[in-house]
Amino acid sequence: MAARHYGQPGPITNQVKGLICAPKPGPLYGGMALMMVVLTWRQRFIAAGVAIGIDVVFASMRWAFDAKAIDGHFFGNGALWVMLGCAVIAVARRTGAERTLLLKGVGLGLLLVAGRKTGDTWLLITSKTRPAVLDQYVATADHALGNPSWLMGRVVKATGPIGPHVLHLVYAQLAVAAVVVALYQLRDVAVERRFPSHHLVRTFLAIGLLGPAIYMIFPVVGPVFAYGPGASGTGGVHWAAANLWPDTPPPTYTPHPMPYDEITPRNCMPSLHTAWATAIFIHSRSAPRILRIAGTFWLIATLGATLGFGYHYGADLVAGVVFALTIEAAMRSHARGWDRPGIQLVIHGATVFAALLVSYRYLPMEMARHPWVFGPLLILAMASVVYGYVRTTKEWEPAAAPPRQSKPQLEPV
Repeated sequence: MAARHYGQPGPITNQVKGLICAPKPGPLYGGMALMMVVLTWRQRFIAAGVAIGIDVVFASMRWAFDAKAIDGHFFGNGALWVMLGCAVIAVARRTGAERTLLLKGVGLGLLLVAGRKTGDTWLLITSKTRPAVLDQYVATADHALGNPSWLMGRVVKATGPIGPHVLHLVYAQLAVAAVVVALYQLRDVAVERRFPSHHLVRTFLAIGLLGPAIYMIFPVVGPVFAYGPGASGTGGVHWAAANLWPDTPPPTYTPHPMPYDEITPRNCMPSLHTAWATAIFIHSRSAPRILRIAGTFWLIATLGATLGFGYHYGADLVAGVVFALTIEAAMRSHARGWDRPGIQLVIHGATVFAALLVSYRYLPMEMARHPWVFGPLLILAMASVVYGYVRTTKEWEPAAAPPRQSKPQLEPV
């Protein structure tokens, strides 16, 4: 409804258009991959073959009629058709637990796509409803952390074309890393005929659902927009407070809300890319070594990209880590049953997160004037949530079974 108020189709409309118009293939095929965890290997090959076949037909028709594809997307319809077809099969041909399991698989795949499109709509809403942004407050508070976005911006710039290319690939393909980890966690669903009580996709979707609410409360566009030339076709020096990023850190002065264009999303506080990368890191800890290494690399590279491209301030990243751990703690507590340690952990994380937002908004000058006091305090506040999460979740892990003792042998008399 809000999207239509601003002259744009809503997320469900965009998803329905994907049946005919060429959509972004990545989310759809990622969603289909998640759906296929409930299928047997034979059914997976059939589903993948049907999806590819449908895409070949659609691509051939577009080529024959010289139809223009949006942003160069020529395929992706097949995955959506297959997911909807599986939903029809579940209703028409399945019963009982088998119907429920297949519908859960379809719902999981479609939720990934719907979450992406809903997020895009939220970004539009933030840009239209929040004409003034609070970047000056966050940039001033960021002095307490040493202006890491300016530092990383210069580092990325010095690495030439290779560094930015790698970081951009990692930043843009975060959902792919999430799907890989989720597929490992859900690898036994087809055999056990049930989903685990908690997995990465639940936390991933919850972060995307709750994050935009904070955008509306604390609208921020990022250093490359507020203190630079902008990016991705939005912003510009004429909208910026000054053209300083990444070569000259911003001066310390009393911050004020500043107007910005009605196109650039206010999607910085907290950094959801950091939150999602943190969730991937957490859920990859119980995976094989190659996935643990990949999860660590994705987290470090995502932090470097968010800062190095000027999309976020250091304060955004601190808030993003706290936000992710609080959501993950709440989701795990809900899955296993709320107990006192879980409630305390969620309350502690939410309190620290609220304290960070209040500090950035109302104490930026004090933070900039006393960086050796507030910088360590920010890191300690984040570390307290990390420590609380590790300590609490370690107690939730099942205790290892004691080693089996061999039966003593009786010696002959």
